[in-house]
Amino acid sequence: MSLSRRASLFPWGVALTLAPMLTACRGREVPSITPIAPSPPVAVAPARPAPAASPDASALPLAPAGGPLPGSPTSFAPIVREVRASVVSVFANIREVSAMQWGFNTPQERINQSRGTGFLIAENGEILTNNHVVAGAANIEVQLDDGRRFPAEVLGRDERLDVALLRVKAPGVALRPARLGDSDRMSVGDWVMAMGNPYGLTQTVTAGIVSAIGRTGHDVRLGSDNFANLLQTDASINPGNSGGPLLNLAGEVIGINVAVHREAQGVGFAIPINMAQVVVPQLRQYGHVMRSWLGVSVRAVEDRMVDWMHLPDAHGALVQDVEPGSPAATADIRSGDVIRRFDGQEITDSTQLPWLASSAGIGHQSRVELIRQGTVATVEVTLAAMPDRAINLPPGRPGMVPIPGPMGP
Repeated sequence: MSLSRRASLFPWGVALTLAPMLTACRGREVPSITPIAPSPPVAVAPARPAPAASPDASALPLAPAGGPLPGSPTSFAPIVREVRASVVSVFANIREVSAMQWGFNTPQERINQSRGTGFLIAENGEILTNNHVVAGAANIEVQLDDGRRFPAEVLGRDERLDVALLRVKAPGVALRPARLGDSDRMSVGDWVMAMGNPYGLTQTVTAGIVSAIGRTGHDVRLGSDNFANLLQTDASINPGNSGGPLLNLAGEVIGINVAVHREAQGVGFAIPINMAQVVVPQLRQYGHVMRSWLGVSVRAVEDRMVDWMHLPDAHGALVQDVEPGSPAATADIRSGDVIRRFDGQEITDSTQLPWLASSAGIGHQSRVELIRQGTVATVEVTLAAMPDRAINLPPGRPGMVPIPGPMGP
């Protein structure tokens, strides 16, 4: 019987449904699992010798025929064995009050269980996860890798960065914290792994690469906040992965899985661990984050603006609006200024500035380098505490302050 005839005896297909929205990755159990039919046999091509290197082939290593590039992982199993004891399941019972219904004179209350993931960061039981996993929780339980469950408490929450710090109460249990890496060293194309509990399937591991860096919550419609310069990855992230670790090949946590774009395949997002580590001390000490404030809203510098605004390139943050009475206003920062450096750090993208200004510290005196109508200037700014009304201020309010036209102001 011919190969094509044999293959026709194996009916097979794939069904794929795309959900219509982008959501934070909270979910529920899978009601059923349908086995996948076997694939038709495929003829195996004979091995061929490795291609000869050309004179200029030293720029890129050549893979042997049918084999991986040099340096590619042969297995992720050693990383899984090292990290899995640090990854936990988080169960949060959230009290929800519904509106008054027919036949009832008072609002009805019910308890829903939110399920997510977290990872240990200290031997005393401290755990990092997403704020949206535990927000509004009446009580929280944490399940360890060995299946044992223990109660946990919230030490602090930061809604804006979507990070929460928990502590599990597991007396007599030796807890193994995960090692934290340096998310600033990650580049597009680097291998990463995601660990978590999608749909209640505990200790699920997926792998992929860093697809992009610097995605903001505002860009991906997670809200108006632009503090989270998210890592984008094609490692599969699903409901229930929220709060789980994104790992590099050294088994170090370089991100906290936070969201998935359900209108696309392989588009997930993680909060860089370097940003989370900045807020952890305040969550531990105060239970919330006290941010500093510059008092400007900014937008990106477009390529078309470079010439007529007398800029060397499109780097920097273009000031759109200056809050009256703010530190920026006191320092005479104006609409139309392009901030190029903040405390010596170059602003290559406008989304960097809000994070730098908010994490520098209340009362900190910052050095701001800017370009105004082609002239370079430096101003000293004493940062104030971020007012409550600024917490929900969207980054940049187009139309509030006219952007200088090609002729300049």
